[in-house]
Amino acid sequence: MPGTFEPLPGGGAAVALDDVEISIIRSLAVQLLELIGPGPAEGASDDPLAELFAEGPSEPPADPVLKRLFPDAYSDPEATPGPMETEEQRAYSSEFRRYTENDLRAGKRDNALAVVRSLDELSSASAGEGGAVLKLSPEGSQQWLGALNDLRLAIGSRLEITAEDDTDLLYRLPDEDPRKPMVMAYLWLGGLQETLVDTLMP
Repeated sequence: MPGTFEPLPGGGAAVALDDVEISIIRSLAVQLLELIGPGPAEGASDDPLAELFAEGPSEPPADPVLKRLFPDAYSDPEATPGPMETEEQRAYSSEFRRYTENDLRAGKRDNALAVVRSLDELSSASAGEGGAVLKLSPEGSQQWLGALNDLRLAIGSRLEITAEDDTDLLYRLPDEDPRKPMVMAYLWLGGLQETLVDTLMP
């Protein structure tokens, strides 16, 4: 089972991870949390309705990774609309972002936190053993799947991967290329994600 998720009886998934793999995934998840940013402060609002209708940003983020994680809802990079259509798309995207981005960030934050916490529990349980088998519930599997997808989007954005052809080129990068460690992480996370998807298939 090393490096691949396998289904557990009754639902969920399991994967064997060594200490280095645990450290890499945890570090990447923490970096993702830092990028997404903190949630609302504890006790910031005693009114649940105020929190429910709190407005998020109306403009897309400046960081290219965050743009990839939180894309405009109504933009079509393939289309070539006229000036009026572009302005209308921007208005729709701005309104959509204002009412959805806070929830999207919260969901991605929860997924990444679930990854960090499960890895911390695994490290505590297997102290000094060089690794252990991570066992996830069906809900935990879904959270890991979301976090792995976000991590790959983030790394792919940093590597400027835009098409399947770009992925093929990654396999041929020379070892001395400074992007090689990030490429290896991207490909490895892709393998984990694919096997986790397989465990969730009916």
